[in-house]
Amino acid sequence: MKHVKFDLHCHTAEGSLDGKISIFDYAKILKDKGYGGMLVTDHDSYDGYRAYRDSDKKLDDFVVLRGIEYDTMEFGHFIIVLPVNTPNEVYRLLEVKGLTLSKLIYIVHSAGGTIGPAHPYGSPFLSFAATMYWKFGYQIFHMIHFDYVEGYNACESEDSNKRARVFAKRCKVPCIGGSDAHNDRCVGLGYAKLPYIIKNEDDFIRYYKRGNHPKVGGERYGMTTKDKIGKANRILVTSFYFYNKLGAVLNLPKRAKRFKEACSALGIKHYWR
Repeated sequence: MKHVKFDLHCHTAEGSLDGKISIFDYAKILKDKGYGGMLVTDHDSYDGYRAYRDSDKKLDDFVVLRGIEYDTMEFGHFIIVLPVNTPNEVYRLLEVKGLTLSKLIYIVHSAGGTIGPAHPYGSPFLSFAATMYWKFGYQIFHMIHFDYVEGYNACESEDSNKRARVFAKRCKVPCIGGSDAHNDRCVGLGYAKLPYIIKNEDDFIRYYKRGNHPKVGGERYGMTTKDKIGKANRILVTSFYFYNKLGAVLNLPKRAKRFKEACSALGIKHYWR
């Protein structure tokens, strides 16, 4: 079966505060590089995907999938893909950051979607295995079910990506791969090779839930903020951590309301503690 490259970690100017490239330019660059598609994973937002979906500037023979990079309360960032016909209440919930990981997995899997950690060995507070809450070692594998792990991220070091692939192997799950691009210089530097028959989110979810293990890889982007500022990045990351957690606390009433609405739309038990 023919396989094509997909960039499965993409940030856009329309959906991410730190995104510097429009969804339309992003898609064009990827197509010009021979990619078959992309997964839009803006931070806690679907605005980039909506901009493309509602436009008359769509590219022929290029697949744009709706995803999100969600910021949890305690375990960093996660890449999520939901089925095509997921109730709107679930999408609205995922645009309010700060759910605990257990609640996030509960909602995503109840909706029939897929979830896995982005750059698990990246910066502390932003990455699952590198956060200050990581105290359980590999025993946590028996407590949490991921559908994939980001095994290649063009903005991470070779060591970080290697550890992520070991992590995936121990979890016994496949990998996704992407550029994590926020500007045009990084677009298309990371990929996963997926079957050309993947045309929508349902195809993507079915492919991964069947336990397929695509090849992931790419070329490292060496001009990230942490590359430029070195050890000072720790200060930036810590500041970002407190900014996110403050936002998560302030959003608690809205998040609780939307969590209840999402559970109701999915016909599942609602709980909130």
